[in-house]
Amino acid sequence: MFYFPAEYFLQVYSLPLIAEVRFQKDYFSEYPEQIRVGSGRTAVSYTCKPGYYAIHYNQPKTVASGAILQLNDGAIAVFSGEPNQLEQGTLSPIYTLQPNGSLAVPTGLIFIRFAEGVDVESQHEVINQAGYEVAQSLDYAPHAAWLRAQSGNIADAIAGIPQLEAIPKVENIEPQMLMEKGLRLGH
Repeated sequence: MFYFPAEYFLQVYSLPLIAEVRFQKDYFSEYPEQIRVGSGRTAVSYTCKPGYYAIHYNQPKTVASGAILQLNDGAIAVFSGEPNQLEQGTLSPIYTLQPNGSLAVPTGLIFIRFAEGVDVESQHEVINQAGYEVAQSLDYAPHAAWLRAQSGNIADAIAGIPQLEAIPKVENIEPQMLMEKGLRLGH
């Protein structure tokens, strides 16, 4: 019978190490680890994906070398690794849609829909008190609109979702999350 020290056995039979990216600086501490919107069958959950980040450029068609994904006509680029501190543009974390794991990028816009018969115009004051402003009204749906945080900050837009959900007669709140084309949810 041969005797092998446990250390030798572990060295020989251990799996190779898998690189794990950990940001030296916590760029996204103001963002939640998980975003859950809706309820029941319509609930959607997004989980923050470490080791990835997005850059939101001020103009579309920006050439982003090294990007693993470009969205919104090139205005948003997704990268793996740690952000460079010299990056031009707004940084945001990447989320994954649960359970399929598709990459999703928050834009800072929040969709709000009130009960039928409650138009967004009549709700401007409570929307402003919640820290938001109307970014785009929808002519075909006067009870719905796209909102943005008054600060213009993506993290503030996401963090304020509970205040929007607390507004009376709100039926749906959902952050705009951009993903690769081809994914359709639900129906």
